Amino acid sequence: MHRGEAAVAGRMGGDRLWDLAERVCPDTPAVPVHEALRLRDDRRLRALGIARARGPECQVEPADVGNAGEPAVVEGVRGKWRVDPARSGQPFVGRAALLSPFDRLIHDRRRTTEPFGFDYQLEMYKPAAKRRWGCFALPILYGDRLVGKLDATADRKAGVLRVDAVHEDERFTQAMSVEIGREIDDLARWLDLELALPG
Repeated sequence: MHRGEAAVAGRMGGDRLWDLAERVCPDTPAVPVHEALRLRDDRRLRALGIARARGPECQVEPADVGNAGEPAVVEGVRGKWRVDPARSGQPFVGRAALLSPFDRLIHDRRRTTEPFGFDYQLEMYKPAAKRRWGCFALPILYGDRLVGKLDATADRKAGVLRVDAVHEDERFTQAMSVEIGREIDDLARWLDLELALPG
């Protein structure tokens, strides 16, 4: 599978059915391994924006980008980084977003802490008394900064998304509060739950 010799041919219930890749995609020519690795690393770097050549181990997909992109130095952060040259010097338009704790931006804790200055841990396996931000806190992205965490619980029985706390890593301006509030509203709608705010 990791070498591209097998591919998912279908499903039976929740199980994947495997076959030889050449039979699943007969009209797709095989890509040489070195070219496939280069394409993979380029795509990873495009998705991450900035990364180290060697990332942390991850069962699903490592964050390694090898020699993709260009070398970069992040002011105030040790070590060497790789950046996507297509993004350098481009205008950036950010927005507010609630991220999954499994989002690739958050997954590499060292990367999240060093260039972004964002302290985060998924606390679902910690005893409740030892949690700082909540069982399944969602990181809050605002523009190009990670600015806080949303501690909310989807209570399906009661039909509500209960906001237990919004942790501000930096003080929210009025504009930030409005945009982040809209994201929380959108999350409740997406979950088909009523929003229950604290207090």
